Amino acid sequence: MKAILTYSLYLLTAGLAVLAAAAGLSWYLIARSLPDYDRDWAVTGLGEDATIVRDANAVPHIRAGNSRDAWFALGVVHAQDRLWQMELARRAARGRLSAYFGNRTIPQDRLVKTLDIYGRSRASLEHQTPETREILEAYSKGVNAWIRTVDAEALGRGAPEFFLFTGGIAPWTPQDSLAILKNLALRLSASAQHEIRRGLFHLNLDPERVRDILPEYPLKATTTAPRFSELFPGARFTDSSARDPSRDGPWFPARRPEFAGASNAWAVDGTRASHGKPLLASDPHLGLQAPSLWHLVDVQGGETRVIGGAIPGIPAILIGHNGRVGWGLSTTGVDDQDVFIERVNPENPAEYLTPKGWESFRTRPIRIEVADGPDIDEQVRETRHGPVLSRGQLGAHRVTPEGYVAALSWTGLHEADTTMSGLVRLMEAGTLEDVIAASALAITPAQNVTMADATGIGMVVSGAVPERRADSGVKGRLPSPGWLPQNDWQGFRPPGTSPVVLHPSEGAIANANNRVTNAEFPDHLSFDWDHPYRINRVIKELSRRDVHSRDSFVMLQNDTVSEMARSVLPLIARKMWWSEPEKRSPQKDRALEALRDWTGDMSRHGPEPLIFSEWMRRLTRRLALDELGPLYPEIEGMRPLFIERVFRDADGASIWCDVDKTPERETCDRISELALDDALAALTDEFGPKIETWRWGRAHRAVHRHYPLGFMEPLGVVFNIEHETAGGNFTVMRGLSPGRGSTPYENVHASGLRVVYDFADLDRSLWIISTGQSGHPFSRWYGHLADLWAGGEMIPMSMSDRDAHAGAVGITKLRPK
Repeated sequence: MKAILTYSLYLLTAGLAVLAAAAGLSWYLIARSLPDYDRDWAVTGLGEDATIVRDANAVPHIRAGNSRDAWFALGVVHAQDRLWQMELARRAARGRLSAYFGNRTIPQDRLVKTLDIYGRSRASLEHQTPETREILEAYSKGVNAWIRTVDAEALGRGAPEFFLFTGGIAPWTPQDSLAILKNLALRLSASAQHEIRRGLFHLNLDPERVRDILPEYPLKATTTAPRFSELFPGARFTDSSARDPSRDGPWFPARRPEFAGASNAWAVDGTRASHGKPLLASDPHLGLQAPSLWHLVDVQGGETRVIGGAIPGIPAILIGHNGRVGWGLSTTGVDDQDVFIERVNPENPAEYLTPKGWESFRTRPIRIEVADGPDIDEQVRETRHGPVLSRGQLGAHRVTPEGYVAALSWTGLHEADTTMSGLVRLMEAGTLEDVIAASALAITPAQNVTMADATGIGMVVSGAVPERRADSGVKGRLPSPGWLPQNDWQGFRPPGTSPVVLHPSEGAIANANNRVTNAEFPDHLSFDWDHPYRINRVIKELSRRDVHSRDSFVMLQNDTVSEMARSVLPLIARKMWWSEPEKRSPQKDRALEALRDWTGDMSRHGPEPLIFSEWMRRLTRRLALDELGPLYPEIEGMRPLFIERVFRDADGASIWCDVDKTPERETCDRISELALDDALAALTDEFGPKIETWRWGRAHRAVHRHYPLGFMEPLGVVFNIEHETAGGNFTVMRGLSPGRGSTPYENVHASGLRVVYDFADLDRSLWIISTGQSGHPFSRWYGHLADLWAGGEMIPMSMSDRDAHAGAVGITKLRPK
């Protein structure tokens, strides 16, 4: 027995030693890839010495002798901080994720290859200005210089993730940067999905009821769209209720329309500012991730002098200032996509119908490399309108009848895409007029550029706008018959015709993805705008003060009062507030009493936002499920404009309150009460019976997931960053939730970047990103800004050398090799 125990002890000791050695080796390899900010490097491709000062928050301040070396140094910085993020972004834009992740990313790869994102980006390179091509080349050489340094110095492959996903890192190219920018535009464009969803509902509901469930922007009435099936007489739709689950994949670039880009931006001129110079605030909203999509940086060298938020992989400051002009971005929502339903020749499936007769599809091969299976070889067809969508892409199969195919037109498929050159011109702008001129080069994504300089403020819509004919039958609101010439685009509108506001007499300007022009079709920009609640709140708060300050702008960015709740709650609760309380349960009475005294503040500390949000979600279900059936998941969640129409009985919308499966005629008040019962029962199951212990922040947690390790339990505990957050879907501090699933209120889409510029002293400007500067999960800089972001705080970021060196955590010297 003693021998057995001794032998077992030896085995245990040996096993522990092996584990310790493996752990030590793993940590050694991981630690080799940790960014060292206080070291000199000799690199190939650099013209003159350059310095990178990492300030107290690890923000890099690049100082170079000329512009080319400054952008080279930015390539080094991005690769040092975010090489894994850059590689994933490049693979996503090239359709090569499945070579890493296998079958689960095939739908994403298929879509970007169908649209030929990378091929069109490569073709657009020759359309860039010479200066832009030089910047792209310099940046690429900087990235490659760091990749070579990683190999030469054995720096842990540059990021620990590369130990799990092997295969080497290909050299970076200018078209990689252009493709990442175009793929970002695809994420921000949702017009095709709006069309498909609207067509889907028109197949199943009367047009008047579609207007209820998918209401037009409420500031101005428009005519009802035609019944979709009437556009295709005699055609047979067979799959209109089938869902498209691939849209919910974490890497998918074209998810549900609600998860396209959103944002806030506003500015006041010197007459409305406490120090007599303009102020500007901007906070773009995109999916949360770890590390943040954004990276803060200050780039100076030669003629280049710019500071702000960059996206690793793209050599540009997308939101920032250059010491003379500052700019912020908010998604316009331009209708820049159309789905065309093409009739296939029943006698020859290689042909489709055009106004001139049958024409042959153009075809090209694609290959999808798959890590855990055979590669996939397919043929992509194209029509005169664009690539044919197949295998459920964007859900187009749901509105495509038998014998037809769906093709996508999108401004982003234009090969002469000079958006990158527009960004370069924007960074060089010296006046507001220069910003307007730079915006004319942008193609996609369409953005509202809010701008300011020392003299005033303005806003211009940038991006290509399709020119549509006035006699179009569907006006771009529904998938269009592709053989009718009146539905064809007539090119793009001429540059200089987009809406511009310059030096407004009110002294203030604002946008929250709301409607920016009242022009009628075909001179409009879109029929689909975001809800009006955020812009109403911004305008109210801007108007509340005659004079604003940097601090008041920060407060407004962190405003969590829901104008939606203030508008809708009295409609759905009015009768219960004044009914006899003795007929209600104590819990229901406490809930109604709490909501009666609630100001609409979506604070993370109270129960009221949670009760109201669940009530709204359950009320939408009670109103729409019986009518929509399998289509209900399309609108699952909170639908406040729909509920407002129903409870105000706009155009007979109260008919939704009657459950068509019962002989009784239910009233809206009755349905509202039943929905509250549903909500309280669900919240009791989740959080217990005591309302006083419920907190919105517990449900509304911001989850910054690492790609892909954050989706692999239990690794998410290590690699993800989570916080309780305030705000909601419709507050200025926006935190969008999925509205479905086991965590319906998880905050997954928010302002990953917030900025406030003060033109009285631009070095007093404030910034924050949602995680940290480094993408290395074991770096102290991986999530060091996350707590500040969650608490609504910001950091100063100056272009001054003295400020950069104060408390610097490292100084890197780059020297020509």
